[in-house]
Amino acid sequence: MTLLRSLVAYFAMIMIGLAHLTFAQSAQAPTPETSRLAGYTSQSSKTERDWEKKLQAGILPENLRQNMQRLSARPHHVGSPYDKENGDWILSKFKEWGFDARIETFQVLFPTPKERIVEMIEPTKFRAKLQEPAVPGDPTSNQIAEQLPTYNAYSIDGDVTAPLVYVNYGNREDYEQLDRLGISVKGAIVIARYGEGWRGIKPKVAAEHEAIGCIIYSDPKDDGFFNGDDYPKGGWRPRDGVQRGSVMDTDYPGDPLTPGVGATAGAKRLDIKDAKTITKIPVLPISWGDALPLLSALQGPVAPEAWRGALPITYHVGPGPAKVHLKVASNWDLKPVNDVIATLRGSDAPDEWVIRGNHYDAWVNGAEDPISGMVTVLEEARVLGELHKQGWNPKRTIILCAWDGEEPGLLGSTEWVETHRDELQKHAVAYINSDSNDRGFFRAGGTHDLQHLINDVTRDIQDPEKHISVQQRARLWRLVNAHNAEERAEIRKSDDVQIRALGDGSDYTAFIDHAGIPGLNVGFGGEDDGGAYHSVYDDGDAYHSIYDDFYWYTKFMDTDFSFGRALAQTGGTAVMRLADADVIPYEYNAEAETIGHYVKDLEKLLKDKQDEIAERNLELKEGVFTATADPRKTYVPPPAKVVPPFMNFAPLQNGVEAIKKSAERYQSAFAKWQTGETNLPALTAAALNAELMQVQRTFLTEKGLPERPWFKHQVYAPGAYTGYGAKPIAAVREYMDQEKWKEAEAQVPIVGQVLENVAAAIGKAADDLEKAVAQGR
Repeated sequence: MTLLRSLVAYFAMIMIGLAHLTFAQSAQAPTPETSRLAGYTSQSSKTERDWEKKLQAGILPENLRQNMQRLSARPHHVGSPYDKENGDWILSKFKEWGFDARIETFQVLFPTPKERIVEMIEPTKFRAKLQEPAVPGDPTSNQIAEQLPTYNAYSIDGDVTAPLVYVNYGNREDYEQLDRLGISVKGAIVIARYGEGWRGIKPKVAAEHEAIGCIIYSDPKDDGFFNGDDYPKGGWRPRDGVQRGSVMDTDYPGDPLTPGVGATAGAKRLDIKDAKTITKIPVLPISWGDALPLLSALQGPVAPEAWRGALPITYHVGPGPAKVHLKVASNWDLKPVNDVIATLRGSDAPDEWVIRGNHYDAWVNGAEDPISGMVTVLEEARVLGELHKQGWNPKRTIILCAWDGEEPGLLGSTEWVETHRDELQKHAVAYINSDSNDRGFFRAGGTHDLQHLINDVTRDIQDPEKHISVQQRARLWRLVNAHNAEERAEIRKSDDVQIRALGDGSDYTAFIDHAGIPGLNVGFGGEDDGGAYHSVYDDGDAYHSIYDDFYWYTKFMDTDFSFGRALAQTGGTAVMRLADADVIPYEYNAEAETIGHYVKDLEKLLKDKQDEIAERNLELKEGVFTATADPRKTYVPPPAKVVPPFMNFAPLQNGVEAIKKSAERYQSAFAKWQTGETNLPALTAAALNAELMQVQRTFLTEKGLPERPWFKHQVYAPGAYTGYGAKPIAAVREYMDQEKWKEAEAQVPIVGQVLENVAAAIGKAADDLEKAVAQGR
């Protein structure tokens, strides 16, 4: 009965959402065929829609399938023969379709494993296989000679033996729980499960707590049989599946030896020992099959309920009696990364660049990650080339990028942006990224000046399964999955679906966080048979294993490539919409509102921290923290903490209000220009667009974030302990998370001034557009 009631409630909510949306759209929104596009006149809107329809009709799923099969036919990690062959093939296709294309090569540090050992030496002997077996019927899973072994790139070399401690996901809050249990990891090797945080944070936090080694395993509760049938019966990670991946620290992405500058052949490089992004302790990933004997041998306290996975054991924390030997040794070589850059020159504003990208390197065969996204960019390129031959000429230059070296640490895109930063800051309109793509709901992240644009684009794309717009289905998903009535009311307030902030994790990072270029990351997911609706940490299904190949993808993911077609339609339409607009369609009301939410989040964080620390200090006073599990050791409780003082957030609040006022003025002038059909002279439009392109750059400071100067954006950035996950207004929030209250408050006026500068930049554009509209009447 409980399940029946849940299903009834679920479908009722969907029907309510459909009814609301149908009424709202019929009452408020014009039909796509008759509406004026943002940034266009009535006439240019009609012309643009005609060309966009041709692009959308021209995308062919069979091309996506064939290109995936070709690109994922063999392992193609950085420096491998097939990675180079794929880059050359992509280059030839861009040229065939009429683009001016070239390869830019960078030399980067990319370690590959030489020796890997995980073995238990007490209380029994066990040696981990560290090998994924081929699957009968899967024709590429047996390409063992070409596959990178299971490892974590940028782990320091090390040979350590120590007692084992289970640390759940290995995040900072897990170590606070260990404190409550009276357990220290000093001198131990920790074992953490993948999930609930980026993998590179796990060895980082372990080292900060004086562990000497780290093992990361995939628990089936997170991405295995607990969720559905595992491979090959289903799409979930099997017993011996291992998640490879980089554990590079998030001080900066890209080549560890050339921070801030392009890794060209003659670039000055750091010594490896001085590279800040290499781990402090050795780390290796293993399967749950290899983890089971290790975890089974642990004693000590029973793990808290939230720490228990799906293995058929009682989860103990340790330490010991399991004692483990961990050895990691790598070849620390420079390898080439080959970025393929294709250009279609604009007719009216060739010095304004719309950039679209996806990476093509993989840990192994990489059908889902990244080839499912790469083939959509290739199909967009093919159709754009055809339209160009039919007479369509983009006003702005379009640059399509196939990045190499994303998997180890955003190597290709970061080095390209660092090399061309000055040009990009002068010319770039926006960067649109995708990575992997599956079946389900549209999701987007990015800078919020592009939120309205991507909503407008996805209103014009039909969902392949529900035959409503992609945007409408995404909004329904948000309504159904809202946490409470207040959140649903917030969603209903706007016709647009809110996009999320981006941190780190794919090739948009250098564009947004380092160069201040408006950006989007787009894709579909959530309804395939392998759990590929990933969290921001992408830990599900066959991710980064030998099983992420063409056979697995076409059996369990986007089996008919209909969602690949929808992504290509979305990406291609967004590129055309930006390339052809008379006035670049940035929208600043959403940006202002979103930053306002971020400031309120900081205020709430302070209040929550005050309550949390006061409660913790009371626990200490009352002796709630337990004694150590080892009676031979004296338990030393953690010290009391200082309750956070009052913080003055007024500079941030004032900055937000200034941006809101400037945004309202600009959007009002923008609406008057469009509705009034005011003719903007070419020179006036060019000057206005040049101003608008600089607004997002105004969020940058040359000094960057405290302790992480490569990250220069003062609103969008990853957290030092979140990896992929965004931590908006990181200059303030990072210090608050570390409970450094004076340092946090010192950053408030600095960020507040940045917001004031942004408001002034938007205000200047509003002034100029208002004058142009007044003169054009």
